[in-house]
Amino acid sequence: MPTKQGAIRLFRLFGITVYLHWTWFLAFLILTDLQRELGQQEYSSYLWNALEILCLFLIVLIHEFGHQLACRQVGGRTNDIVLWPLGGVAYVMPPQRPGAQLWSIAAGPLVNVILIPLLSLLVSASSHLGWYDTHPDLYELCHELWKINLVLLAFNLLPIYPLDGGQILRSLLWFPLGRIKSLMTASVIGLAGVAAIILSAIPELPELLRAAGPQRNAILFNLVWLGLMATFILRNCWGGFKQARVLAARAKMPRREGFACPSCHAAPLQGDLWRCGQCGKSFDIFLQHGQCPQCGTQFNATQCLECGLTSPIASWTPKLPVIDV
Repeated sequence: MPTKQGAIRLFRLFGITVYLHWTWFLAFLILTDLQRELGQQEYSSYLWNALEILCLFLIVLIHEFGHQLACRQVGGRTNDIVLWPLGGVAYVMPPQRPGAQLWSIAAGPLVNVILIPLLSLLVSASSHLGWYDTHPDLYELCHELWKINLVLLAFNLLPIYPLDGGQILRSLLWFPLGRIKSLMTASVIGLAGVAAIILSAIPELPELLRAAGPQRNAILFNLVWLGLMATFILRNCWGGFKQARVLAARAKMPRREGFACPSCHAAPLQGDLWRCGQCGKSFDIFLQHGQCPQCGTQFNATQCLECGLTSPIASWTPKLPVIDV
């Protein structure tokens, strides 16, 4: 996943900071140069290309804000948004419930669905008003934005983890299969998607050897883009598969009675599963009452290994009912 490292801070809205990764500029320069070499420049000026990129930013941003605001609505935690050449990443942490996960993920593509009739009206108006003759650049921009939104929607809904479609599939499978099996199933399907992407690139290899000049550069660009996408999906699917195995192993471990996460209400696991941030010692934070047995550092809060949320240790002890005598 892209991080804030090497990214430019753009603005902050609704408590969410938006960053633009530096690779956006590299992808834009390469793509516009290829269009120029191939004679595929559709506008009279590169300023319109820049405007198209800005509109693409806006569509992706609205999509990512859909994830963020939906996550907040179900009681989850939200963080930053990072824009990069493969789209956008909304760092969200919805509650570990299938319904909450489903709404947090589905809200993003739903934004693109809502944009379809709005952009369709804009395209229809551009045709009826004769912009093809009077304002050809604006006419082309309207049609390009309509296609971009549709392509983004179709691509995101592919049932390949960690794309939105794959995460929606995982959330739906969560209801009948449970948290662990649904994640493992979605990850395996995602790995099959990686294989499909690689197979789709094979027919272009002979074309790459035969082509020359700008045509060869265009094929190479497509192959590099497919390779980056396959690598991104592969890493996340393999990470999801390993996480499912860890969760399966944890499900068999004993729990510590008398404590419960204030967020997901799960009892904490027994064992040296917490690591001291000062000396690196692994210890059981509940058995040691929050104090590292090696360096003596006192921790007043801890992270739930089930839902990932951090809460004060004191809030983990369930309140006993008051019995009147």
